[in-house]
Amino acid sequence: MLGVSWDTIRLFLHILAATVWVGGQLTLAALVPALRGLGGQVTTAAARRFNQVAWPAFAVLVATGVWNMLAMTGSDSGHYRTTLMVKLAVVAVSGITAFLHARARSTAGLAVFGALTGVSALAALFLGVLLAG
Repeated sequence: MLGVSWDTIRLFLHILAATVWVGGQLTLAALVPALRGLGGQVTTAAARRFNQVAWPAFAVLVATGVWNMLAMTGSDSGHYRTTLMVKLAVVAVSGITAFLHARARSTAGLAVFGALTGVSALAALFLGVLLAG
């Protein structure tokens, strides 16, 4: 069996949190149309419950992302740093728009902030894979 290191644990926690944050958004987005058919309260309850899991996952993503940056060695190229800065901006957009989505009261606000959150979360995931490669 391969050995387990702090690098392995850090990467595992980062990927687990990304799975919850990004995958949970995709899953919830797919379920919302069906949940709406069961009544508005069902959709609201599902969204509230998702937030109870998603926000801690986002916090773990940010914490392990900082840990990843501190552990970086030998990745000082200008292109790498530029990609990292873009990823950090996209992560910030994902968190801010998710926060705004959770507080939106209009259908338009929910739709716009939900879409921006999903797209930015997927972009952050893609950039993370790009940085790892």
